[in-house]
Amino acid sequence: MLTRPTYQIRVSGQLDPQWADWFGGMTIVYEEQDETVLTGLIADQAALFGILARVRDLGLTLVAVNRIEVEGREVPSDG
Repeated sequence: MLTRPTYQIRVSGQLDPQWADWFGGMTIVYEEQDETVLTGLIADQAALFGILARVRDLGLTLVAVNRIEVEGREVPSDG
């Protein structure tokens, strides 16, 4: 069964949760170290690059992009 992978995208600064719809419904959480983490399912690499383009368009500094496994969900391998 093919499932959409979950990603965490970390940026510098504080991004208001009202931007969630613009980022495809991703969850937006501000963390104490002056970073914001966007977490959500992303359909494919094209969608991931679209989200990253929005990060760029807002002038945000990208800190990290991580693909994460969610317990109880099958996540396809990169192979």
